[in-house]
Amino acid sequence: MPEFSYEAEAAAVAKRDARAELLARRRALSAPARAEAAGRVQAELVALVSRLRPRRMTAYVPVGSEPGGPDLPAVLRAALPADAELLLPVLLPDLDLDWAAYTGPEGLVAAGRGLREPDGPRLGVGAVADADLVVVPALAVDRNGRRLGRGGGSYDRALARVPAGTLTVVPLHDGELVEALPAEPHDRQVRAVLTPSDGMRTLDGGPGLSRGVAPHTSAGRTRGE
Repeated sequence: MPEFSYEAEAAAVAKRDARAELLARRRALSAPARAEAAGRVQAELVALVSRLRPRRMTAYVPVGSEPGGPDLPAVLRAALPADAELLLPVLLPDLDLDWAAYTGPEGLVAAGRGLREPDGPRLGVGAVADADLVVVPALAVDRNGRRLGRGGGSYDRALARVPAGTLTVVPLHDGELVEALPAEPHDRQVRAVLTPSDGMRTLDGGPGLSRGVAPHTSAGRTRGE
């Protein structure tokens, strides 16, 4: 068997095991702990949106124990300028992501895999390329910006369409920013993470970033100052 195939198989197995461990850890979080983490994540994202004032941004509806809570889109939309757009993903049959505007909780419909999606006009898979801020889900991210998703490859395909200079941020629970994750050639990096305890942290290896960028809080201060 070629070495590349062996390495790819080993990475896939390592990812599977990491997903199982991370999902079990999230499921073990108590309801109060989830609610507290969601509030902190929302506050940090609102502060970021208020600073950047994007004309278009993307996010998603967190499900289960995902950081941010199910009302995250409503909170983000309220923080945006009145004429800005918040786009949410629509999962396609081939697991790629289309996008549609968030118009409010009443505009969300149940979809496959336990997701909730906007029911408005589809804007196409390329709509993410025009976003000024892209908020991405993940189970974990490492310090080089590699993210571990659920395994469908949807966000790797979406991130491939995002210009290198666009800020891509992953909300995480505490402990989900790790030193290293198994990676495959198709994996796409992100530029920053956001955790309840440490706020937003830019990463060493994300696209368009120089190495050694310091972590920041929502107030723009470097931790430890």
